[in-house]
Amino acid sequence: MAVSASAVKELREKTGAGMLDCKKALEETGGDIAKAVDVLREKGLSAAANKAGRAATEGTVESYIHAGGRIGVLVEINCETDFVGKTDQFKSFARDIAMQIAAANPLYVRREEVPAEAIEKEKEILKAQALNEGKPEKIVEKMVEGRINKYYEEYCLLEQSFVKDPDKTISQLLNEKISTIGENISIRRFARFELGEGLEKKEDNFVEEVMAQVNR
Repeated sequence: MAVSASAVKELREKTGAGMLDCKKALEETGGDIAKAVDVLREKGLSAAANKAGRAATEGTVESYIHAGGRIGVLVEINCETDFVGKTDQFKSFARDIAMQIAAANPLYVRREEVPAEAIEKEKEILKAQALNEGKPEKIVEKMVEGRINKYYEEYCLLEQSFVKDPDKTISQLLNEKISTIGENISIRRFARFELGEGLEKKEDNFVEEVMAQVNR
């Protein structure tokens, strides 16, 4: 298929890969920029992929407290140099990630952190649901795998849709920042606290409140 120059330019800005590589990736993915980013990363052609192995021990611990002190987040985000860690662009990214955690309530940074027993338990539940829905046994396994991917998208930070731009994932946002800033960046860990969590209380939709503040 014909690939537009604007699409090639956008992909190049997102990944830092060469023009020809960007064009080929877009042709391979039918013009889908998000999938083309993944193709370039898999081939080690994106700037983000080339920087991924570099040590990132500087950075910041960003905090976010939702209005009224109902939800609090601490997140550690690493970069390669103290200089970058102090830039407005890096701090803005860290702030966005802290707000993402407050709004979307992930449980893990990446899918590799999900305990195997949690996945097995989830698979058992999903399999039972599919069978109860009357789905044929032969397609249940494929359905379960698809639903497990949905589980990762819901609970793993890097696979969640960015609350400020649902067309991109946090992983894609991270790769964009790596390409733009020029250093390896890693979201290492986070903690999220919700007022009264685990205690009996009336239901309040804190997520909607955070989203309303994000979209102001």
